[in-house]
This record gives sequence, C-alpha cells and structure tokens, in this order.
Amino acid sequence: MEQIYNPYLPLYEHIPDGEPHVFGDRLYIYGSHDLACGKSFCEDNYAVWSAPVDDLRDWRYEGVSYLRTQDPSNANDIYQLWAPDAAQGKDGRYYLYYCLSGMQEIGVAVSDKPAGPFAFYGHVHYADGRTLTEHFPFDPAVLVDDDGQIYLYYGQVIGGHDPRSGGFSSVVKLADDMLTANEEPRPLVPGEEKAKGTSFEKHPFFEASSIRKDGDRYYFIYSSLLSHELCYATSSRPDGDFTFGGTLISNGDIGYEGRTKPVQRIGNTHGSIVKVKDQWYVFYHRQTGSNQFSRQGCAEPIEIKEDGSIPQVEMTSCGLNGSPLIATGSYPAAIACHLTDRHMPSEATLDENLMKDLAQVTMRQNVTFITNIKDRTKIGYKYFNFMDADIMTIELRGKFFGKILVAHDEEGRQKIAEYEVQVNTSEWDTQILPIKPMSGKHALYFYFKGQGTLDMKGFAFVSA
Repeated sequence: MEQIYNPYLPLYEHIPDGEPHVFGDRLYIYGSHDLACGKSFCEDNYAVWSAPVDDLRDWRYEGVSYLRTQDPSNANDIYQLWAPDAAQGKDGRYYLYYCLSGMQEIGVAVSDKPAGPFAFYGHVHYADGRTLTEHFPFDPAVLVDDDGQIYLYYGQVIGGHDPRSGGFSSVVKLADDMLTANEEPRPLVPGEEKAKGTSFEKHPFFEASSIRKDGDRYYFIYSSLLSHELCYATSSRPDGDFTFGGTLISNGDIGYEGRTKPVQRIGNTHGSIVKVKDQWYVFYHRQTGSNQFSRQGCAEPIEIKEDGSIPQVEMTSCGLNGSPLIATGSYPAAIACHLTDRHMPSEATLDENLMKDLAQVTMRQNVTFITNIKDRTKIGYKYFNFMDADIMTIELRGKFFGKILVAHDEEGRQKIAEYEVQVNTSEWDTQILPIKPMSGKHALYFYFKGQGTLDMKGFAFVSA
C-alpha cells in the first residue's frame, strides 16, 4: 500500500514557507527553496511540486519555476528569493508574488500554467509609477476575492515597533492587472507594540502573511512573534476588523494540550491552510540541520468548526497519509515528529555553536539520518497502526554503549522493548530486537541511555 509521511516531499528536498493552492485537479505548493545543510535562507531558485487532489500521497516535481536573476533588481545575483505566493488572475493566467532579500519591493511574475515557468512581470507600484515600498514589503500574499477585487498582504515586524514596518501587517487593493496599487497600504494585524490591549497581545504579528476564504469568513494566517507558531485571525471583511482566532500549529507542539516545552528544536515557520475536496489541511515547515537554514515542508489535517474556530493540531509523522502508518516494512529515521535531548533549548535560537551538538536530522552523501544521538535522546513517531510485527530492526552507526528503550508513550511507561546495545562502527549496522507492541494506533518512541554518540538511519518492522 502506498503511504506518505512528514516531510511530504522527498527527504532531499527543502521547500519551506509553503503556500498550498488548488488549481484545477491538482494541489500546488509554492515556497522558498533551502538547501540541505545550507548556509543561509533560500539559497536555491523557486521550484514547484504538485499532487492530484484525489491522492495527496503522489507528489510530482514540476521543475524550476523562477530564477532569482530574472528579476531586473537582481541581475547580478546578489539576493535570494524569499517566501512567495500565487494566484490566478481574471485573465486566467497565474501570478507569482515574491520578495528578494534586502529589497524593499514586491516582485510579480506571470505564467500561463500554475507550475510555471514564470516570466518577470513587474514590481508592485502605484498608478504614477512609484514602487510600493511602505511598511516593509515582505512575505507577500494575494487574494482574488469572489467579487473580483484583488488584495495584497505583506509585512514584517521585528522586535516590536520597527519604523520601517509601522508595527503591523499591511493590506492594499490591486487593480485588475495584478500589479498596480489602487490605494495606500493600510494596517491589518498589529505587531507587538500595537497589539497591547487587543486580542493579539499574546500572539502579535511577526511575518508570514497568508490569506484564505471559507464561505463568508476570511482567515489571515501568520507567524507570531513567538516565531515557531502559525496563528490565524478571522473577519467578515478581507481588509480589516480581524480578531485573533488561535494557534494552528507550532513546530515544537508548544501550546498543544498545554505543552510548554518543545518536542523538536523550534525555529521560524510559515505556511497556510487549504481545502482539498472536503478536507482542510495546514502546511508548515520544520527545522533540520545545525542551523535555521535547512527547513522542510510538513502538513497536517485540520478541522474548521461551525463557528469558524480551528483547534491547534499536533505534529505527526503520518501527515497527509489520511491514516496511521502501517507497522510493517521499513521507514527512514528522519520522519521523527519528536526529537529532543537534554540540551534542547526551550526557545528558538540562531546560536549555531549550540545547535551543532543537538540531536538533529541531517544529510551527508545523499543519505538523510538523525545524528548526535546521545544519552537521554528521545526520538518519537506518531502514529503507527500496530498489527502482528514482533521484531524491529534499527540501522545505527557510531560508538555507543548502553540501552535502547522502545515505548508507545512519551514518558516510556508503555514499554514494548528494552535492548542492551553496543555499537562501535563507522558503517551502518543493523540491530535486531524483539518487541511486544499493543495492537491498534499508537505512537513509537526510542529512548537512548548510555555513553557515546550514534547516528540512526532507519528502522523496520518484521513479523517472525
């Protein structure tokens, strides 16, 4: 049976800041493009992936969609392409909105196809030709409303009131050409300073503007000042009166069922929601590597209740699969949705000296694995459907002497195996251990206790 897990794209691919859109019978993902073990954000050109709406397990690489040097402002290839969005215009063509690192302008590219390739179209400007530069043009999002009016959203607020941003996200109406601003940009959702005394006070706007509509209700999705969480606000209007709704997801599960400590190394996130047939999903990204520059897209199903509220969902390993993964066959270790050790910081950090020694997903020689596994490292997966597997194999390498405890729960009380392990090799070595799992849907956790350091490439379920 074909399955899919998080991250939903191949493990070599790093498409963060994902904006999902359904065009025709396919779901397209538009995002930035990091490199595995990258040295800065968004080092690659834009690329598009898509999946049929009937099968979100079947993702297809559509190719490079836009080169950063296509923008005349970046002919010398100095800047990177940051988080984009896309929309279909009234003329049937597809418009890609983006910003370049360090440039106070929003670029627009156009294509006859949703996957591109896109051609440079222009920079958002006023009717008199002036480029729109007010309020920190950054992380653009676009909505073509049901009445034909086009709205552009953008902004970033750093450390409270930033004089360049005005301290809020912005919205501006565009003309039918998808390029000309019909008005001056207006405030939408407040940043830290302006959020005091409002519903946004504990979750003020930071960046990552995104906009969606469901019936008569508008959803503004954004990253809060906490950085690791995607939040949403709702309104009956596309350009004002938004009220804070809640947190959709945190890439450390902070806030989910009251959690205060992260289950992964947290960092920035960016994404949105999309309805595919009758199911809504949230797309977000996780952190990998020893810095903040190698992010991978993940997705989870969500529920929009009758009152418009959206309960926060947890990160899982099964994501778009539609059901728990089957506890048979082999799986890559890198699909872990819980990865902590005793040195894991409780807040987002840019300190690479700290991050390099943490347990983390990494890639070397085109192999993705978890590295820096030490005493008290915990690796978890949600969820598996356990049936008749009674043996597990684990691919390890390194130098480590101690125990591996395998359990269904985060605390290690529902133990299904405990194994004395001695590994002393630079080659991948397969360890075999009997397990006694409970049948049905359960999480899977590995706890490491001992001395030394390990890498973990994968694991498998076997029936004797």
